[in-house]
This record gives sequence, structure tokens and C-alpha cells, in this order.
Amino acid sequence: MTLSLPKALLYLLLVVAHGCWAAAPRPLLSEYTHTAWTAVDGAPTGATKFAQGDDGWLWVATPTGLFRFDGVHFERVTQVYGHALATSNIMALTTAPDGALWVGDRVGGVSVFRKDGAQTYTEAGGLQPVGVMHIEVAPDGAVWAAMRDGVAVLAPGARRFEYLPPTAGLPALGVFQILFARDGTTWIGTNIGAYFRPRGESRFRPSWPREGRVALAEAPDGAIWAQDFQHSYYKVRRTAPPAGTVIKPDVDGSSLRYDRRGTQWVLHADALERRVKGAGPAAPDQRLSQLNGISGPMLSTSFQDREGNLWISTSQGIDRLRPNRLTTMPGKVRLQFPALMTGPEGDIWVGDYAGDVWRYDADGPRQREVAGEITAAHTAQDGVLWLGGTAGVKRRAPDGAVTTFGFPDDVKGLRVHALQQDRHGALWASFSAGKGVYRLEHGRWVKSGGLRGISELLTTAMALDGQGDLWLGHLRSEISVVGDGGVRRLGAAHGLELGTVLALHADGQRMWVGAENGVALYRDGGFVALAGERGERFRGVSGIVRMPDGDLWLHGAEGLYRIAAASLDAWSNNPRALLAFERFDARDGMQGHAPQLRPVPSLLRARDGKLWYATTSSVGTIDPANILRNRLPPPVRIVAVVAEGARHPVSEAGPHSLALPQGTRDMQIDFTALSLSIPERVRMRYRLAGLDRDWQEPVGRRAAYYTNLAPGKYRFEVIASNEDNLWNTAGAALDIEIPPTFVQTGWFKLLLAGLALLLLYIAYALRIRSLTRRMQERLQERLAERTRIARALHDTLLQSVQSLLLSFDAHSRLLKEGTQERTRLDQTLNLAEQLLVEGRDQIMDLRASASPEELGLALEQFGKGLAEHRAHQFEMRVRGAPHRLQPGVQDEIYAIAREALFNASRYADAGKITLVLEYGAGGLTLRVDDDGRGLDDAVAAAGHRPGHWGMVGMRERARNLGGTLDIDSAPGAGTQVKLHVPARKSY
Repeated sequence: MTLSLPKALLYLLLVVAHGCWAAAPRPLLSEYTHTAWTAVDGAPTGATKFAQGDDGWLWVATPTGLFRFDGVHFERVTQVYGHALATSNIMALTTAPDGALWVGDRVGGVSVFRKDGAQTYTEAGGLQPVGVMHIEVAPDGAVWAAMRDGVAVLAPGARRFEYLPPTAGLPALGVFQILFARDGTTWIGTNIGAYFRPRGESRFRPSWPREGRVALAEAPDGAIWAQDFQHSYYKVRRTAPPAGTVIKPDVDGSSLRYDRRGTQWVLHADALERRVKGAGPAAPDQRLSQLNGISGPMLSTSFQDREGNLWISTSQGIDRLRPNRLTTMPGKVRLQFPALMTGPEGDIWVGDYAGDVWRYDADGPRQREVAGEITAAHTAQDGVLWLGGTAGVKRRAPDGAVTTFGFPDDVKGLRVHALQQDRHGALWASFSAGKGVYRLEHGRWVKSGGLRGISELLTTAMALDGQGDLWLGHLRSEISVVGDGGVRRLGAAHGLELGTVLALHADGQRMWVGAENGVALYRDGGFVALAGERGERFRGVSGIVRMPDGDLWLHGAEGLYRIAAASLDAWSNNPRALLAFERFDARDGMQGHAPQLRPVPSLLRARDGKLWYATTSSVGTIDPANILRNRLPPPVRIVAVVAEGARHPVSEAGPHSLALPQGTRDMQIDFTALSLSIPERVRMRYRLAGLDRDWQEPVGRRAAYYTNLAPGKYRFEVIASNEDNLWNTAGAALDIEIPPTFVQTGWFKLLLAGLALLLLYIAYALRIRSLTRRMQERLQERLAERTRIARALHDTLLQSVQSLLLSFDAHSRLLKEGTQERTRLDQTLNLAEQLLVEGRDQIMDLRASASPEELGLALEQFGKGLAEHRAHQFEMRVRGAPHRLQPGVQDEIYAIAREALFNASRYADAGKITLVLEYGAGGLTLRVDDDGRGLDDAVAAAGHRPGHWGMVGMRERARNLGGTLDIDSAPGAGTQVKLHVPARKSY
């Protein structure tokens, strides 16, 4: 319904009374993120000076020592670049453009530390050890020191400091600070006033007022501010004020600084104050004190590092203020679940559960537009705003007229969860408590729009796709799509498995879906979920914006994400690819997180291109075209190596190599990246060349661990990136050598190999000896058994046959010689005797081994067996260490020797037969000698006896072995058979 005239007039009065309010500076902690470190965190206390050079270390001077900070750990140092400090009581500190660190002792002289050396200046260097108050490097490279007894200058290239003479116009005592102004003027703060010397002059002149000025600061406009002993700051005048003029302090404070943006920062005894134009001198929201988390009282000094962070020292610790990338909008009261909406002119309007709807600009709320709280909002294409609360839905026309539509009876008292106008101009509304959706037609609510098929689950988000169909997001990964053709349902069967749908955003013909467990894109009839690098799932996204340049922005439970268009395009072509992304969260100034139920959407783009986001209690902005960036890649340092419990510091001065103790097996390498803004987002990668195949990227640690290292040379490399993914690819490297112990040397390994071979040989020899002994035992058993059988046959069968022959011979003598019977009987007896001889020979063969396993033993047994049945002696000689012969060779040699022994025993009528077996390096030699009658000339000439092939077989066997066989014999002089088999054939 339309507002009545009285209500309209009342509303107009409210707008007039509260519509506009003057722009106020944003609270300090909405534009800066504050971090405090105390002694509990290892931070130094009562610091006197900060300094930082191109190496990235933040140096902190204190009365108890010198510290350095890498953004994560404070470390007390007693040496700089490997050179010891003169004292731990330090007052002055600065860095020079050449990388030198200058240190002034509270009671003493000045020391300088460079990577190539160090020097301390006292009496020999032109300084009295009275103490240093301040050190400053002049534009020409000269080093000025404010000493307790005057100003001393070390000219470029000079070896000694020289005090400024009395003719310079400065007081002899009580010098506190030196300042080189941008216009070339040199300023000196003393206990009786500030003195200045313009460029080109040689004498200092006093400024006004002429009283103690101990601390100096230069403003962006060139004005010089000076502090007195009562902690009051004045603008210094170069000329005398008119007579009778009373000069009053401009600012109270113990220290003053202007940052690079021109902002004035004032340190008080108990607080830090940011003085913003238009704000009062004591605005509570522009102060950082113990009430809002500063580390302690007694603020003493401040410093701005090269990344733009502001550092403050207190009596109890160190504080850092970092400029935020996200800007939180100021407001009169804390918002409660704010809802974002686009105004009729493309600007951003904000309402919440407890207040009214306000028009916002870059400085915050500017004008009240609609009275009353809201829980959901929607801006139609014609500029009409639909606002849902707890009592009804309001329609605000472009001309400002507001009409309210009460709720249906079924949903009275509930909250509107989401609003969306369909292609026909009808409004759809979702209500809490799972009461479904309604369509507003001609002022009448129709549940589900009169359609069937819409999910009964709570509708959490609505949007129109590129074809004008209405998408309704529900719980349990369900979506209902309402078109002119009816309702279709999407869900797990289409690849959507992300839980409660929180946001819907049309992207051409595609639809982005944000849910409690991730984000997915609907295209080609199915959903494809996003997956980010390092396991990022983009949880709880309730706001989605696709920028004109193609970048995708997501507002989720863990912050605001930016996915670059190039990365998104690569993912579109390969959905399995992991997305590179950038995240902005509490470290960037976000207060809270994206709403996880309503109001949605929680992210909108304004007409000026800025993104507006809502959390549960605040509204903030970010300008994608002007994001605060860190353009400095972090310097990377390898700090120390811990080997077997011993720490080995690594000096930045070099050498960049380290020899660890012999036998080192376990090693820890500590490294760091010197980015002080958001060290939590610094990414580091390392590898140990020679061991690591790929880069390792640790999470939450700045150390590498290696175990079970072998001796050798290694090269450790580490690189890092800052919070903006700007990599220092040069990084740092350290060559590490682990010398081997004696037991790890090659000689020891060769010795072990030799011992192993010796042990194997001994084991082999023992095994061979054992096998040989067992074989000999078995051979003896076999020979003994064969001998027993031969003896039994000889003592039984042969003796019996012999007796029969004697008996038959005796009977044959009874027959008359010459008779046919006598002749036949003699022939039979001769045949029987021949058979007896052959049987005896067979028994002799049985007594020998047919397949010897030990040549010498077998031949000795065979020779002795022949001697038992023949009238000759037998002698066996073995020369040299017996070798194990090849199986086939051994059998052939045995056969040749057996034939030679048998021939000598049977045919030579010898008195003695000698067998010599000689194992030599050149081969095996076998010789059989007898003293018998020798070979007949015919036999020697033929090489064998007629009808006998023993000698022929011996030669054939010798030839097959690759050896030589020589037979030397003469009638009546005996016979020698000699066989030689080369070593390569026999052994």
C-alpha cells in the first residue's frame, strides 16, 4: 500500500533531521591492522631506534642489545656480519645507502659494520667515548654523529671523525638530533634550541623559539617541527617573531613522524595518535593505546619500513601498524547483519536488521533513504528497490515513493530470506523456517507461484539466468529452475554436491553457484566445482561478481577471493587444473566473514568499479583497479645450519659455503624471507640439490630437515615470494660439504670389500675342504667296499677256480701226451687259465675307482691294487698344492694314468713302478715310470701293440684335453709315459 500523507511528512522530517552528516575520518584500526609483540613473544623492550637497509632486516637498538626481526622471529645478535658489537647498550642506529649498519653506543663511540669488514671509532678514530645520541647519513655520503660533546662528521673517504669547530656556530654540548631537510638545509637539535645551516653556507644559525629543541621532524610542506623538554612540538621559525609574540605549542607528544603519505603520527607517553585533517586532536578512534591492544606504555620511537609499515617501540614491546587493503566503512552504530543493494543510480545502499537503509559513498553513509530494518533486498532493472523485513515487503519507486505489502498469513512474523523479480516483473520471495516461496501477483501472494515441482526445502538464494529463467537455491545441494515451460530440478545427479546454496550469479549463459562447501559453475548441463591451489575449496561463498575484465571475485567464509581471468580461462579448458587465486581476509582489514545464511548476496559491484562486501557486522570496499601492492620481492637469507645438535651460523658476508663435521647424518637448515608486511603469506620453496628432485614448499615453518645424509657435497637453495606472489627467484644458496669419516671413505669401502671377498674365500675354502673331506670319506668307503668285494671274489671264486684248474691239471697228466683227449683237455685248461687271468684283471679294476673325485687318492689306490697282484713295487709322488680339476678333465687324466699303470704292471715285467703327479702354475703334469723291459721296436714304431688300442686311446684322450702325451721307451731300459695339460684347460 502507499504511504499516507502524514506518514510521508514524518518520514521527510526524519530525512531532514538525520539525512546528512559530515564526513568523519575512518577509525585508525579500520584502515590499519595492528600487531603487538611483547617480551613473551621474544620482542625487545624499551627500544631506542629502528633501522632497515636493502637487506630487509628490521634492526632494533635497545639498552640491552641489538636485535633483528624478519617478520616472524626477533633475534638478539652479538655479531653483525661476523664482527662483534663493542657494547650491548645502544642508543643510535642507522643504515647507509651502501648497506653499512652504523651503531652508536650510549656510553662509547661509533661502530660501522659492512659485509667486508667492521670498524669502531673511539679516540683513535677521532671520537671521545662519551656516548652517541643520533647518527645520520648526509646526502653526500658523510656520516654525522650527534655526540654528547658536539657534532662529529666522517667525510666520504675519511678515516677519522672530525668535530665541527666552534666557528660552526653550534653549542659544544647537548646535541640530540641531526636532520637533513629536502631543501638542503641541515638542522641540529640541541638542549638550547634548533640550529640550521642552509645549503652552501658554513655557519649554523639559531631558530625561534630559542630554547631546548631535542627532536626534529620535517612535514610534507617543508615545515620543521621541534620538540622541547616538556614533550611539546612547535613549528620552527627561521626568523624572529614580532616582539611580544607568545609562541604556543602546536602539538603535545614525545615524538612526531610524517609517513610517506604525509600523515602525521604523534607518540604520547601512553598512546599513538594519528592526526587527520578535520579530526580533533584527541579523537578516541584515532588513537592506539593499551585500551585497544598496544604492547605497553612509554612509547619512545617510531619508524616506517620500506614496505610502508609503521613500527612503534614501547617499554614492554614492539607494535606494527600495516595499511589495510580493504577499507571498512565507518558508521554511527555497529551494523547487524548488513544487506547490500544497488541504488537506482548504481551506487551502494546498505540496510541491516536493526537500522534503516542508507545511501553510502566512499566516506561511509551519506543519506537515509528508507526507514526500517531489512533482511533481504533486490534491485530491479527499472530502479525499483524491493526490501524485505519482518513485517512486510517494501517497494521503493525511483521517485522515492514506498509501498508496503503485508505477508501471507502462513508466514507472518518470519523473515524474508531472498527476493527476486522474474522476467515478467513478478516478485518472488523466500521466507525462513522452510515455509517455501511466494510470488506477488497484482498485490496478492501465491505460494510457489501456482507451480508444482519447486523444492520444499528452504530457498536461500535467487537469480535470473541469461534466458530469463528463475533459479532458486536450496539446502542439500538442490536447485529449482522456474521457466515458462515449468520447473526442473538440479542437484547431485548433475554434479552439485556442495551443501547449502548461498549465492547464485549469472555469467552469460552460465550460472555460478556459491555454497557452504565450495563454488561450482553450471555449463553444458552439469556442474563443475572449483579447486584452488594448496587445497583451497572456497568454502561458504555467499557473494559472487564477475568483473568486466573477466576476473572472478568470491566472498566466502575465509575471506574475499580474486581469481584472475587468465587462470579462470585455463581452468575452463581443463577443469582438473588447480586455480591460482588471491585472498583478502582479516590480515587485509576484513572485520568478520561473509554471512552464511542471509542477507545475500554479500558482494556487489558499484558503478565506479569498486567492490562492496558485507560481513556479519560491517561493510567494506576494495578497488580492484587500485589494490595496495607490495612491489618489493622479499630478500631471502639462510640463517643457520643445525647439525647433530650443534648450530652453525651462516654469515651474510660469506663465504656461502659450510663444511659440517665428519659423519653428519641429520641436518636442519634455518632460512627466512624478509617481508615484514604480511609474513604469514610469504611462500617459500627450497631444495637440496643432490637429494631433492623438486622444490619443497613448507607450510608454517622456515626450516628444512634432512636425515640419514650420506657424505658428499650438497647445494641448498631457497626462494620466496611476498603476499602479492612476487617471487625473489635469485633467492639464497649455500654449498654444504659433509666430509666422510674413515669408515665412510672409499678406502674403507675397498677394505670392507676386500675383507668380504677374503671371508667369502675362506668360507668357500672351508666349504670346499668340507666337501672334499666328505667326498674322500665317501670315496674311501666306496673303495673299501669295492676292495672287500674284490677280496671276497679273489678269496672265494678265483681260489676255487684255481683249485679246479690244479685238480684238472693233475688229472690231465694221467692222460698220455699226444692223445686227442690230452690235447683237448690242455686246450680247455689254457682257456680256463686265460679266463682266470681276465677275471683277476676285472677284480683289480673293481678295486679301483671308475669315476674318481680326488685324482691323487684314486690313482694311489689303483696303483697299490695292481702291486698286490703283481711282482713289482709301486710308489706315488705328489708335487705342488693339489688343485681342483674340471670334472671332465679329471676323468680323462684318470683314464690315461690308469691305462699307463695297467700296461706297466702287466706287460713291462718291472720291479718298480713310479707315478708322479705335479701341480704347477703352467699346468698339470703326470708321469708314469717303470724299470721293465721297455717297448719292442715294432711296438714303438707302430705306437700300439697289434690288436691292442690302449696307447691309441691315451693319445686321443690327451689330444681332446688340449694336452700332450709323450712315451719314451727303449728295449731293456724301461718306459716313461708323460702327460702335460695346460693350466687353462686343467684347473
